[in-house]
Amino acid sequence: MTSSIKEMYDEQGYVIMPGLVTPEHFTLLRKACERVIAKTRSGVWPHRRTVGRQFPPYDNDNPDSWGVQHVMHPDLGEPVFAEWYTSERLLAVVRELLQCGEDELQMELFNLLINPLHHDFALRWHRDDVKEDATTDEEVRALAAWKYGVQWNTALYEDFCLYVVPGSHKVARTTEQRMLSITQEPPKNPLDMPGAIQVTLLREYLLMSLSEDELTSGETVFYNSNVLHCATYDSKKPRCTLHACVGDVRGGSIRARNVLQHGLRWMTEDRFSSQLGEKGRTMVERLIVMQKSVEGQTLDYSLNN
Repeated sequence: MTSSIKEMYDEQGYVIMPGLVTPEHFTLLRKACERVIAKTRSGVWPHRRTVGRQFPPYDNDNPDSWGVQHVMHPDLGEPVFAEWYTSERLLAVVRELLQCGEDELQMELFNLLINPLHHDFALRWHRDDVKEDATTDEEVRALAAWKYGVQWNTALYEDFCLYVVPGSHKVARTTEQRMLSITQEPPKNPLDMPGAIQVTLLREYLLMSLSEDELTSGETVFYNSNVLHCATYDSKKPRCTLHACVGDVRGGSIRARNVLQHGLRWMTEDRFSSQLGEKGRTMVERLIVMQKSVEGQTLDYSLNN
Protein backbone atom coordinates (compact mmCIF):
# COMPACT_ATOMS: atom_id res chain seq x y z
CA MET A 1 0.00 0.00 0.00
CA THR A 2 1.42 3.36 -0.95
CA SER A 3 1.05 6.70 0.76
CA SER A 4 -0.85 7.97 -2.29
CA ILE A 5 -4.18 6.83 -0.85
CA LYS A 6 -3.46 8.74 2.35
CA GLU A 7 -2.49 11.82 0.36
CA MET A 8 -5.67 11.71 -1.73
CA TYR A 9 -7.80 11.09 1.35
CA ASP A 10 -6.30 14.08 3.13
CA GLU A 11 -6.58 16.31 0.08
CA GLN A 12 -9.98 15.32 -1.31
CA GLY A 13 -11.71 13.90 1.77
CA TYR A 14 -12.32 10.54 0.11
CA VAL A 15 -10.51 7.73 -1.71
CA ILE A 16 -11.83 4.71 -3.65
CA MET A 17 -10.25 1.29 -3.11
CA PRO A 18 -10.94 -1.95 -5.01
CA GLY A 19 -10.58 -5.53 -3.85
CA LEU A 20 -11.25 -5.30 -0.11
CA VAL A 21 -13.80 -8.11 -0.17
CA THR A 22 -12.46 -11.58 -0.94
CA PRO A 23 -14.52 -13.77 -3.30
CA GLU A 24 -15.51 -15.95 -0.35
CA HIS A 25 -16.63 -12.99 1.74
CA PHE A 26 -18.43 -11.43 -1.22
CA THR A 27 -20.74 -14.44 -1.57
CA LEU A 28 -21.29 -14.74 2.18
CA LEU A 29 -21.96 -11.01 2.58
CA ARG A 30 -24.42 -10.91 -0.31
CA LYS A 31 -26.39 -13.85 1.12
CA ALA A 32 -26.34 -12.40 4.65
CA CYS A 33 -27.52 -9.05 3.29
CA GLU A 34 -30.41 -10.72 1.49
CA ARG A 35 -31.52 -12.33 4.74
CA VAL A 36 -31.32 -9.18 6.89
CA ILE A 37 -33.03 -7.08 4.20
CA ALA A 38 -35.88 -9.61 4.08
CA LYS A 39 -36.21 -9.47 7.88
CA THR A 40 -36.25 -5.68 7.77
CA ARG A 41 -38.81 -5.37 4.99
CA SER A 42 -41.10 -7.91 6.68
CA GLY A 43 -40.92 -6.14 10.06
CA VAL A 44 -39.07 -8.94 11.85
CA TRP A 45 -36.01 -6.67 12.33
CA PRO A 46 -37.19 -3.32 13.73
CA HIS A 47 -33.91 -1.37 13.58
CA ARG A 48 -34.09 0.42 10.25
CA ARG A 49 -33.74 3.76 8.49
CA THR A 50 -37.20 4.86 7.46
CA VAL A 51 -38.24 6.85 4.43
CA GLY A 52 -39.11 10.36 5.65
CA ARG A 53 -36.37 10.42 8.31
CA GLN A 54 -32.95 11.41 7.02
CA PHE A 55 -31.00 11.11 10.29
CA PRO A 56 -31.34 9.66 13.80
CA PRO A 57 -33.63 9.24 15.55
CA TYR A 58 -35.52 7.08 13.08
CA ASP A 59 -39.16 6.13 13.57
CA ASN A 60 -41.69 3.61 12.27
CA ASP A 61 -44.10 6.04 10.62
CA ASN A 62 -43.31 4.75 7.14
CA PRO A 63 -43.10 1.03 6.27
CA ASP A 64 -40.54 1.71 3.53
CA SER A 65 -36.85 1.49 4.49
CA TRP A 66 -33.63 2.89 3.10
CA GLY A 67 -31.27 1.24 5.57
CA VAL A 68 -30.76 -1.60 8.05
CA GLN A 69 -29.20 -0.74 11.41
CA HIS A 70 -26.83 -2.84 13.55
CA VAL A 71 -26.00 -5.68 11.17
CA MET A 72 -23.46 -7.13 13.67
CA HIS A 73 -26.19 -7.49 16.33
CA PRO A 74 -26.24 -11.06 17.71
CA ASP A 75 -30.01 -11.28 17.27
CA LEU A 76 -29.51 -11.20 13.50
CA GLY A 77 -27.20 -14.21 13.68
CA GLU A 78 -24.94 -13.15 10.79
CA PRO A 79 -21.32 -13.45 12.00
CA VAL A 80 -19.88 -12.70 8.56
CA PHE A 81 -20.45 -8.98 9.10
CA ALA A 82 -18.15 -8.85 12.15
CA GLU A 83 -15.67 -11.15 10.41
CA TRP A 84 -15.35 -8.75 7.50
CA TYR A 85 -15.42 -5.60 9.68
CA THR A 86 -12.39 -6.90 11.59
CA SER A 87 -10.59 -8.37 8.55
CA GLU A 88 -6.96 -7.39 8.05
CA ARG A 89 -7.50 -6.44 4.40
CA LEU A 90 -10.01 -3.78 5.46
CA LEU A 91 -8.36 -2.58 8.66
CA ALA A 92 -4.97 -2.17 6.97
CA VAL A 93 -6.51 0.58 4.86
CA VAL A 94 -8.14 2.14 7.93
CA ARG A 95 -4.82 2.23 9.78
CA GLU A 96 -3.12 3.80 6.76
CA LEU A 97 -5.74 6.53 6.45
CA LEU A 98 -5.80 7.30 10.18
CA GLN A 99 -2.04 6.78 10.64
CA CYS A 100 -2.73 4.80 13.79
CA GLY A 101 -1.83 1.42 15.25
CA GLU A 102 -4.03 -1.64 15.63
CA ASP A 103 -4.18 -0.99 19.37
CA GLU A 104 -5.85 2.37 18.69
CA LEU A 105 -8.76 1.15 16.53
CA GLN A 106 -12.22 1.60 18.03
CA MET A 107 -15.25 -0.40 16.90
CA GLU A 108 -18.18 1.82 15.91
CA LEU A 109 -21.03 1.43 13.42
CA PHE A 110 -21.89 -1.14 10.79
CA ASN A 111 -25.15 -0.64 8.92
CA LEU A 112 -26.53 -1.43 5.47
CA LEU A 113 -27.84 1.03 2.87
CA ILE A 114 -30.63 -0.33 0.67
CA ASN A 115 -33.12 0.93 -1.90
CA PRO A 116 -36.64 1.74 -0.72
CA LEU A 117 -39.29 -0.32 -2.51
CA HIS A 118 -42.08 2.20 -2.95
CA HIS A 119 -40.57 5.69 -2.76
CA ASP A 120 -37.57 7.44 -4.23
CA PHE A 121 -35.67 9.10 -1.39
CA ALA A 122 -32.79 11.51 -0.87
CA LEU A 123 -30.59 12.94 1.86
CA ARG A 124 -29.92 16.66 1.94
CA TRP A 125 -26.45 18.14 1.70
CA HIS A 126 -24.83 17.74 5.12
CA ARG A 127 -21.77 16.99 7.20
CA ASP A 128 -22.38 14.09 9.61
CA ASP A 129 -21.44 15.95 12.80
CA VAL A 130 -21.82 19.65 11.95
CA LYS A 131 -25.28 21.16 12.13
CA GLU A 132 -26.52 22.86 8.98
CA ASP A 133 -26.89 26.24 10.71
CA ALA A 134 -23.39 26.25 12.24
CA THR A 135 -21.57 29.55 11.91
CA THR A 136 -18.40 29.70 9.83
CA ASP A 137 -16.27 29.73 12.99
CA GLU A 138 -18.15 26.74 14.44
CA GLU A 139 -17.75 24.90 11.17
CA VAL A 140 -14.00 25.53 10.99
CA ARG A 141 -13.46 24.33 14.57
CA ALA A 142 -15.54 21.19 14.02
CA LEU A 143 -13.74 20.28 10.80
CA ALA A 144 -10.31 20.72 12.39
CA ALA A 145 -11.22 18.32 15.21
CA TRP A 146 -12.75 15.62 12.98
CA LYS A 147 -9.71 13.47 12.15
CA TYR A 148 -10.07 10.48 14.47
CA GLY A 149 -12.22 8.16 12.41
CA VAL A 150 -13.06 7.06 8.89
CA GLN A 151 -16.32 6.03 7.25
CA TRP A 152 -16.80 3.85 4.21
CA ASN A 153 -19.32 2.45 1.73
CA THR A 154 -18.68 -0.91 0.06
CA ALA A 155 -20.97 -1.63 -2.89
CA LEU A 156 -22.29 -5.14 -3.42
CA TYR A 157 -24.22 -3.81 -6.41
CA GLU A 158 -23.17 -0.90 -8.61
CA ASP A 159 -23.81 2.24 -6.57
CA PHE A 160 -24.33 5.74 -7.94
CA CYS A 161 -26.01 7.23 -4.87
CA LEU A 162 -23.31 9.30 -3.17
CA TYR A 163 -22.37 12.88 -4.06
CA VAL A 164 -19.50 14.75 -2.41
CA VAL A 165 -17.72 18.09 -2.64
CA PRO A 166 -14.02 17.14 -2.74
CA GLY A 167 -11.88 19.08 -0.31
CA SER A 168 -14.86 20.42 1.65
CA HIS A 169 -13.77 18.53 4.79
CA LYS A 170 -11.07 21.18 5.27
CA VAL A 171 -12.89 24.44 4.65
CA ALA A 172 -16.11 26.16 5.64
CA ARG A 173 -18.90 26.38 3.08
CA THR A 174 -18.95 29.23 0.62
CA THR A 175 -21.99 31.52 0.64
CA GLU A 176 -23.56 29.60 -2.24
CA GLN A 177 -22.81 26.22 -0.68
CA ARG A 178 -24.33 27.38 2.59
CA MET A 179 -27.53 28.47 0.83
CA LEU A 180 -27.88 25.01 -0.72
CA SER A 181 -27.14 23.09 2.50
CA ILE A 182 -28.88 25.06 5.25
CA THR A 183 -32.28 23.78 4.15
CA GLN A 184 -33.91 20.57 5.39
CA GLU A 185 -34.89 19.70 1.82
CA PRO A 186 -32.79 17.41 -0.38
CA PRO A 187 -31.60 18.92 -3.67
CA LYS A 188 -33.54 18.43 -6.89
CA ASN A 189 -30.19 18.10 -8.67
CA PRO A 190 -27.18 17.40 -6.41
CA LEU A 191 -24.79 18.65 -9.10
CA ASP A 192 -26.16 22.16 -8.62
CA MET A 193 -23.92 22.32 -5.54
CA PRO A 194 -20.67 24.13 -6.46
CA GLY A 195 -17.81 21.65 -6.66
CA ALA A 196 -20.00 18.55 -6.37
CA ILE A 197 -19.20 15.24 -8.04
CA GLN A 198 -21.06 11.93 -8.20
CA VAL A 199 -19.22 8.93 -6.73
CA THR A 200 -19.58 5.73 -8.73
CA LEU A 201 -18.78 2.40 -7.07
CA LEU A 202 -18.48 -0.51 -9.48
CA ARG A 203 -18.43 -4.24 -9.02
CA GLU A 204 -15.24 -6.01 -10.06
CA TYR A 205 -15.05 -9.21 -12.03
CA LEU A 206 -12.51 -11.97 -12.48
CA LEU A 207 -10.46 -11.24 -15.58
CA MET A 208 -11.46 -14.52 -17.21
CA SER A 209 -15.21 -14.08 -16.95
CA LEU A 210 -18.04 -11.59 -16.64
CA SER A 211 -20.34 -14.16 -15.05
CA GLU A 212 -22.57 -12.97 -12.22
CA ASP A 213 -21.40 -16.07 -10.31
CA GLU A 214 -17.79 -14.91 -10.36
CA LEU A 215 -18.04 -11.45 -8.85
CA THR A 216 -14.91 -10.83 -6.82
CA SER A 217 -15.75 -7.71 -4.85
CA GLY A 218 -17.29 -4.28 -4.81
CA GLU A 219 -15.36 -1.04 -4.71
CA THR A 220 -15.13 0.82 -1.42
CA VAL A 221 -15.13 4.57 -0.91
CA PHE A 222 -13.51 5.71 2.34
CA TYR A 223 -14.45 9.25 3.29
CA ASN A 224 -14.23 11.82 6.01
CA SER A 225 -17.85 11.94 7.16
CA ASN A 226 -17.69 15.71 7.58
CA VAL A 227 -17.00 16.18 3.88
CA LEU A 228 -20.04 17.92 2.40
CA HIS A 229 -22.15 15.11 0.92
CA CYS A 230 -25.65 13.98 0.03
CA ALA A 231 -27.27 10.88 -1.48
CA THR A 232 -30.13 9.80 -3.73
CA TYR A 233 -32.05 6.52 -3.51
CA ASP A 234 -33.83 5.15 -6.58
CA SER A 235 -36.56 2.69 -5.63
CA LYS A 236 -36.20 0.97 -9.00
CA LYS A 237 -32.48 0.19 -8.69
CA PRO A 238 -31.26 -2.44 -6.20
CA ARG A 239 -28.88 -1.08 -3.60
CA CYS A 240 -26.94 -3.16 -1.11
CA THR A 241 -24.04 -1.12 0.27
CA LEU A 242 -22.11 -1.89 3.46
CA HIS A 243 -21.91 1.34 5.47
CA ALA A 244 -19.54 1.47 8.44
CA CYS A 245 -16.97 3.42 10.38
CA VAL A 246 -14.02 2.87 12.72
CA GLY A 247 -12.66 5.32 15.24
CA ASP A 248 -9.24 6.14 16.65
CA VAL A 249 -9.00 6.29 20.45
CA ARG A 250 -6.63 9.25 20.25
CA GLY A 251 -9.73 11.35 19.63
CA GLY A 252 -11.09 10.65 23.12
CA SER A 253 -14.84 11.36 23.16
CA ILE A 254 -14.87 13.62 20.07
CA ARG A 255 -16.91 11.02 18.14
CA ALA A 256 -19.24 10.05 21.01
CA ARG A 257 -22.28 12.09 19.93
CA ASN A 258 -22.17 11.00 16.30
CA VAL A 259 -21.62 7.32 17.07
CA LEU A 260 -23.68 6.76 20.23
CA GLN A 261 -26.78 8.51 18.84
CA HIS A 262 -27.46 5.26 16.96
CA GLY A 263 -28.03 3.32 20.21
CA LEU A 264 -25.14 0.94 20.84
CA ARG A 265 -25.82 -0.39 24.34
CA TRP A 266 -26.18 -3.87 22.86
CA MET A 267 -22.49 -3.77 21.96
CA THR A 268 -21.61 -3.70 25.66
CA GLU A 269 -23.25 -7.11 26.23
CA ASP A 270 -21.20 -10.29 26.63
CA ARG A 271 -23.32 -12.10 24.06
CA PHE A 272 -21.99 -9.68 21.45
CA SER A 273 -18.32 -9.64 22.44
CA SER A 274 -18.30 -13.42 22.89
CA GLN A 275 -19.01 -13.92 19.19
CA LEU A 276 -16.02 -11.78 18.16
CA GLY A 277 -12.42 -12.77 17.64
CA GLU A 278 -9.68 -11.30 19.81
CA LYS A 279 -9.20 -8.28 17.52
CA GLY A 280 -12.92 -7.50 17.58
CA ARG A 281 -13.16 -7.85 21.36
CA THR A 282 -10.36 -5.35 21.95
CA MET A 283 -11.92 -2.94 19.45
CA VAL A 284 -15.30 -3.05 21.21
CA GLU A 285 -13.62 -2.64 24.60
CA ARG A 286 -12.31 0.71 23.37
CA LEU A 287 -15.84 1.71 22.32
CA ILE A 288 -17.09 0.87 25.82
CA VAL A 289 -14.38 3.09 27.31
CA MET A 290 -15.67 5.96 25.19
CA GLN A 291 -19.26 5.23 26.23
CA LYS A 292 -18.30 5.30 29.90
CA SER A 293 -16.37 8.55 29.46
CA VAL A 294 -19.60 10.40 28.57
CA GLU A 295 -21.96 8.74 31.05
CA GLY A 296 -24.11 11.33 32.76
CA GLN A 297 -23.73 13.79 29.89
CA THR A 298 -26.64 14.76 27.67
CA LEU A 299 -25.65 14.04 24.09
CA ASP A 300 -28.00 15.51 21.52
CA TYR A 301 -28.31 14.31 17.95
CA SER A 302 -25.72 15.40 15.43
CA LEU A 303 -28.23 16.71 12.87
CA ASN A 304 -31.81 17.91 12.68
CA ASN A 305 -34.48 15.99 10.79
